[in-house]
Amino acid sequence: MATLSLDQSRNDDPLEGWSLPAWTYHDQEFFELEKERVFASSWQVVCHESDIPNTGDWHGLDYIGESVIVVRGKDGQVRAFTNVCRHRGSRIVDGSSGCAKKLVCPYHAWVYELDGKLTGVPDSPSYPGLDKSRHGLAPVSMEIWRGFIFVRLKDEGPSVANMMAPYEAMVAPYRFEELKALGRVTMRPRDVNWKNIGDNYSDGLHIPVAHPGLTRLFGKSYGVEASTHVDRMWGDMEERPSDNWSERFYQRLLPPVPHLPEANQRHWLYFKLWPNVAFDIYPDQVDFMQWLPISPTTSLIREISYVLDDDRREMRAARYLNWRINRLVNAEDTALITRVQEGMSSRSFSMGPLSDKEVCLRHFCARMRDIIPEARLEQQPERGWSYAR
Repeated sequence: MATLSLDQSRNDDPLEGWSLPAWTYHDQEFFELEKERVFASSWQVVCHESDIPNTGDWHGLDYIGESVIVVRGKDGQVRAFTNVCRHRGSRIVDGSSGCAKKLVCPYHAWVYELDGKLTGVPDSPSYPGLDKSRHGLAPVSMEIWRGFIFVRLKDEGPSVANMMAPYEAMVAPYRFEELKALGRVTMRPRDVNWKNIGDNYSDGLHIPVAHPGLTRLFGKSYGVEASTHVDRMWGDMEERPSDNWSERFYQRLLPPVPHLPEANQRHWLYFKLWPNVAFDIYPDQVDFMQWLPISPTTSLIREISYVLDDDRREMRAARYLNWRINRLVNAEDTALITRVQEGMSSRSFSMGPLSDKEVCLRHFCARMRDIIPEARLEQQPERGWSYAR
């Protein structure tokens, strides 16, 4: 099943129904434009509120050359800043998380409070005219949506709440606000362009071909749709026992979840928020995944599972089996996107035709061509094209 809840009047565009050209998946200049036009204004998840419950707790996210931290202040409020000292530009904190009473730069010991205010400058008389009130940490736009903390570098475009508004009723029963991390964030480097990961995530056509496990679990119930800012995928588990033991025991052991409607008890639900943030929602857990661009041909997949408190043995077993099932799916997807990235370097390939059922990819390609019009060029332009525009 595939639906497109958008204005489908792009049929007058000769490129409607065609993929982005292969050169946009490895061109350095196109990548630099993507960082500024796609990622600087996009929302990125840093963590969940439950990951920073106490005063001074912080989590960080590095992407497109920026380091951002979110920290809980003494007043209980969460704030976001660039992880950059206002003196000489040094990074202030290291690692992905921690707890601090104050944020102290390791270079010259400038001291910032948890609300970002600059309060300590060693040998301050040697900085004549320094106004500390004007040199606090640089704030970053932040939004907390259902417990998840998002940031963006440029305050442009809709809020996360507005993006997800069409799906609020679907998400509400899962009690996102009460989730807690199961394990730690996993970082998985991949030698592919970030778009290849997203294209594959929202592609329903490859499920019956390349994911036999998902096909056994869902049969023909897997569906996809694209809305303005969000792709949605879904499937309902088959009652027929799978031949694979992990899948069969997951079907058998997954216990009823009292707070979920009956229709959600055996339902898997996926959302991809523009352009690279995904939530995989299961009855037993919620998996978060984000693919961050590193270079034109390398990316970093960042992922972690969140769960509600549930000590039932059946639930613990179901979560383990879910992990086993999806570990295999991830390995299958890694092989697929690697094959595609390698194939895109061939001089024989430029653009590929898209099925009417590839609604998410059609929407993504159209939006990328709107943002970066050079994506309409079938052949890679001469070096320096982005500077001559």
